[in-house]
Amino acid sequence: MRTVLLASLRTHARRYVAAAVAIVIGVSFVVVTSALSAATKDGLVAGVGLPYRGADAVVSQLGAEDADLVVRRAAAAGDSAVVLGSVTGPVTSAGRVVGQRVDLAALAEDEALRWQELRAGRWPGGRDEVVADVNDAKAAGLAVGDRVRIGAGGRAVEAEVVGLVDTPSASSGATLYLPWADLRPWTSSMWVEAVAYAGDGARAAARGTSARVQPADEFVQERQAELTREVDVIAIVLLVFAAIALFVSVLVIANTFSILFAQRRRDLALLRCVGATRRQLLRSIRLEALALGALSSGLGLVLGTVLGRVLVAVARGRLAEGTMGEAAVSAQWYSAAFAVGLLVTVVAAWLPTRAVVRVSPLAALRPDAGVDLRTGAGRLRTAGGALVVLAGAALLGVAIATHSVGVMVAGGTLAFTGVVVLGPLLVPALVRLAGAPLRGTTARLAAGNAVRNPRRTAATTASLLIGVTLTTAVLTGLASSRDAVAGDMDAAHPLDLAITAVEDPLPDSVLADVRSPLGVRDAVVLPGVVARIEGIGRVPLLDAGAGAGVLRDETVTRPRPGVITLPQHLLAAGDEPRHVEVTVDGRTERLRVSSGDGWGEAGLVATATLASLGGDPLPRAVWARAEDGVDVEDLTGDLGAIAVNSGADLVDGLSERAWVELQLDVLTGAVVALLGVAVAIALIGIGNTLGLSVLERARENALLRALGLTRRQLRRMLAAEAVLLSVVATVLGTVIGVVFAWVAVRTLVDVAVDDAAVVLPWGQLLVVVLVAAAAGLLAGVLPSRRAARVAPAAGLALD
Repeated sequence: MRTVLLASLRTHARRYVAAAVAIVIGVSFVVVTSALSAATKDGLVAGVGLPYRGADAVVSQLGAEDADLVVRRAAAAGDSAVVLGSVTGPVTSAGRVVGQRVDLAALAEDEALRWQELRAGRWPGGRDEVVADVNDAKAAGLAVGDRVRIGAGGRAVEAEVVGLVDTPSASSGATLYLPWADLRPWTSSMWVEAVAYAGDGARAAARGTSARVQPADEFVQERQAELTREVDVIAIVLLVFAAIALFVSVLVIANTFSILFAQRRRDLALLRCVGATRRQLLRSIRLEALALGALSSGLGLVLGTVLGRVLVAVARGRLAEGTMGEAAVSAQWYSAAFAVGLLVTVVAAWLPTRAVVRVSPLAALRPDAGVDLRTGAGRLRTAGGALVVLAGAALLGVAIATHSVGVMVAGGTLAFTGVVVLGPLLVPALVRLAGAPLRGTTARLAAGNAVRNPRRTAATTASLLIGVTLTTAVLTGLASSRDAVAGDMDAAHPLDLAITAVEDPLPDSVLADVRSPLGVRDAVVLPGVVARIEGIGRVPLLDAGAGAGVLRDETVTRPRPGVITLPQHLLAAGDEPRHVEVTVDGRTERLRVSSGDGWGEAGLVATATLASLGGDPLPRAVWARAEDGVDVEDLTGDLGAIAVNSGADLVDGLSERAWVELQLDVLTGAVVALLGVAVAIALIGIGNTLGLSVLERARENALLRALGLTRRQLRRMLAAEAVLLSVVATVLGTVIGVVFAWVAVRTLVDVAVDDAAVVLPWGQLLVVVLVAAAAGLLAGVLPSRRAARVAPAAGLALD
């Protein structure tokens, strides 16, 4: 059988190219999935992990006193440590007040633990020297060389601003960074997130405290999960697309081998007739598949590595700097990808070959009529497929109820597998329905050929069905997720930026000043009065009706007459009063209370309510709406400077929105890149199966040519058949994809956003349909040209 094996590899080399391409693409998809997932993970945790990038360990869950103890012990042991946290205090410069509650944080003495980026000046050389955040310095009017007084009384520190730094991680940022020795007097009122520790003595330094010590990478991963509302986005992406990679690879390779060995049915039967046993045939086929799988899997590893780096580079070029990490693929992923390619190839070759060798040699020499759904085996296949679909649907229902990602993936895989199993019944029925309106000899022949062999028809459409289903599900899921998140962000942050004067009214020039920076779409002035509110004190009251033009969501910031909307932080937690008495210039009214946030230290009332309270309304606030794509840090710095100069406070909802949108952009880039690879697999799969299908029908095509069909008519018939199959696969895939997207929204998005709507991106779905039809047409070009070149006599002589 060794001679037979080598002869088979030489004889069927051209046919094995299709299977080899499917294996290479399948393995490379697994590698690309790992590369993109790793890069996405690095990008998403970059902001959170930036303050810890030079640390070996993180000491968390401790107070400021214990943090100071850890820093002292680290210095005694020759290690380095920095406290990550902040405290607020008054800061003055040259006799003017920079701010009454300025954020102060520690600056690491060890440069390896400094996560800030120096933009101007130099780093502090010791005590009484500080660096300032470059955008906060712009807002506060500070520059390199200025002297500042930090704090008051005995804890006050006189220092010089020696540098300006950029602090890209908003979660740990501050306005001024001081050496820990200067910041130590404020430990009693300091909030501490953690201590970043460089060295091996973290556990010894934390001994005697209740702090938790863990590796820096582990702490960053947990912190990222907390910031995404306990939903580990990276784990979801990795799990879903690893499953997709495996599922797509199995189906494409199995379909390719099914057609390949169906074509060799007569060859295998002849070997059985001349004395080869079933065991010998199976062993020979397995060795062929093993050799093909090993070679193709190795090529897939190389191709996947190259593609992963290219796709990550493209995504990094389209997104903001630092939002995507490196395309690193671990040895475990390489091993898993190679094993998947090898195992899937052997299994994909083993299943159809066993079906062939179970048939007697004489029966195998007869023409293959395909799967007859009227037989017992056909009915068994139909029943099995229906049961698998029902089991998958049940799991999807459980996933929606429990919000379980693993159950959702399992249910989707089962349901789609059932659809593929039912393909020989479902696809021909849809093809007949789609081909019924067609007129003309060529069109009728194309429709008839498409349904003559149900198994072949289902195998041909399976690859494109996978691609369209994935594309539709992902596009619909992304559109729905973005819509849900945007609505949630609009409600949580109805304003981009708000400048609110607590005491004195704003100057008349402030509106023009706010509109002058680049990136401001519109701004409005809100008149108001200062009122005394029962149980709270003096609070500005703003005419909320004047701010309608710049709001993203008016439901919170548009109180009805007789209602006052107060910031949540001004109300006692869990003790919101139903009514409060509001006094303006000696006149008191009792107003019903609602709460909200996002506009600063002010209450909101309707225009009619403000008029009834009396007083002299003056400009008390300016609300601004930013342009899309604006540089958030620059704009908030500019408006912060205007607020300080006007004696007012700046409320920034734009930064939080920008951070969330950045996470979505990173995920979208990774998902679209992974989707591109899946679509490439689908297109190659349909090209392979169409090519093998045409090769399998060489005698049929030759007979049609002998009966008078011209080459042009033959090409047109095959092209029409390809388009017909593509349209059916596209429609079916679109329906399944929308259903899967709905399940994903209910399972994943509902955890963060209640009652999220499923948004259908009609324009994108139309593009998918057009691209799928064009892909089917292009996939049939080469096979149809090859078939047309074969002379009728030569085609009829083929086995």
